Amino acid sequence: MSARVLVVDDVPANIKLLEARLTAEYFDVVAAAGGVEALDICTRAQCDIVLLDVMMPGMDGFEVCRRLKANPLTDHVPVIMVTALDQASDRIKGLEAGADDFLTKPVNEVALLTRVRSLVRLKLVLDELRMRAATSREIGLADPLAEAAVETGVGGRVLIVEDRPSAAERISAALQHEQTVEVEADPQEALFRAAEGNFDLVIVSLGLNGFDGLRLCGQLRSLDRTRHVPVLVLVEADDSERLMRALELGVNDYLLRPIDRQELLARARTQVKKRRYADRLRDNVQHSMELAITDGLTGLHNRRYMESHLGAVLERATARAKPVSLLILDIDHFKAVNDTFGHDAGDDVLREFALRLRRSIRNVDLACRYGGEEFVVVMPDTDIAIASVVAERIRRNIATEPFAVNQGTRLLDVTISIGLTARQDQADTADTILKRADQALYRAKRDGRNRVVADAA
Repeated sequence: MSARVLVVDDVPANIKLLEARLTAEYFDVVAAAGGVEALDICTRAQCDIVLLDVMMPGMDGFEVCRRLKANPLTDHVPVIMVTALDQASDRIKGLEAGADDFLTKPVNEVALLTRVRSLVRLKLVLDELRMRAATSREIGLADPLAEAAVETGVGGRVLIVEDRPSAAERISAALQHEQTVEVEADPQEALFRAAEGNFDLVIVSLGLNGFDGLRLCGQLRSLDRTRHVPVLVLVEADDSERLMRALELGVNDYLLRPIDRQELLARARTQVKKRRYADRLRDNVQHSMELAITDGLTGLHNRRYMESHLGAVLERATARAKPVSLLILDIDHFKAVNDTFGHDAGDDVLREFALRLRRSIRNVDLACRYGGEEFVVVMPDTDIAIASVVAERIRRNIATEPFAVNQGTRLLDVTISIGLTARQDQADTADTILKRADQALYRAKRDGRNRVVADAA
């Protein structure tokens, strides 16, 4: 996994130390010596995560964090505060400012890399949701970003997995004024309840008697129903090895014992808010897309959505100097299918083609029906060499297995022609990249069909 990390510190030696550690793990690092510069870099979407020093002249880290989280353009960027302050009150102040996590100086290298990777994974998911949400807003639908941003993190459903009654009672008492709390002492039963209970947060003690709490964390991350539920672990202060393992498993946050009540409340609110933010983005995006920009026959996005989405993808790629590739696919001799076997058979071919196309691309790629028997695939962060491999895989998946039509009574051999191109420079627009791919498609059909041709420009 690679990402761009912004390191904000007024001491050059501190920047060089963090930069050396991060670049050794193949992260791109940019630096800012103060808060104003950091805010500018983030506003221009030039980082994926911020490592933010607290003690800086002029604007301190708390104020920088507050401004980042108050700006709709930057509120989704994860912030890790790096500080020599280790009091619970300082962590609470940072959490209330919107910080996602903390690292205490001197920075432990394992903790640094684990935290950065964990938050980058989360941001990659949210970036895709936000991109889709922005597209729905641009074409005149309800704005899911504005709706998602109003969450406070209060009133969530929290499951506490703790087999020590006194500890469970203290945690429950601290949370119950802001959250709806349930307690489960049996970890196996807790897994079942988490899967069925639609919780906003699961708090897991790593000190369970006779059961490895890490195993429960891993199970929560492996099940479809609990994969997106935030998990916060409770761990002894000297148990750093198990804490690192928990973070590697995808745990979202942790608290060291003895637990500070105010920090528990603040971290619970943060995780509930993140869960609801992501869920609302998913729900609103899915609903609005289905209503307005989905092709009714194939279930793929339609041309209207694709053109807006492609524009957003190209804009983001330009800001981050990333590649974008695009495929245009055309079903060969499709008119003959309709003329010979009827339009019902043609519809069968289109539906099956869409299914095979979806199975051949990544979740981050966008497949749409461009019109008639033409389809488009938009591939963010993908160069033309990789896109060529994917295009050939799609072509084979179509050509090697006949299509069943007319309720399975007839099998038809189907082939496709594919034209592909990639973003070349900042001047590329949705129209220019589509035109180049269409020209490549024309050459593929002219040269005999059932082939992939890349734009030669």
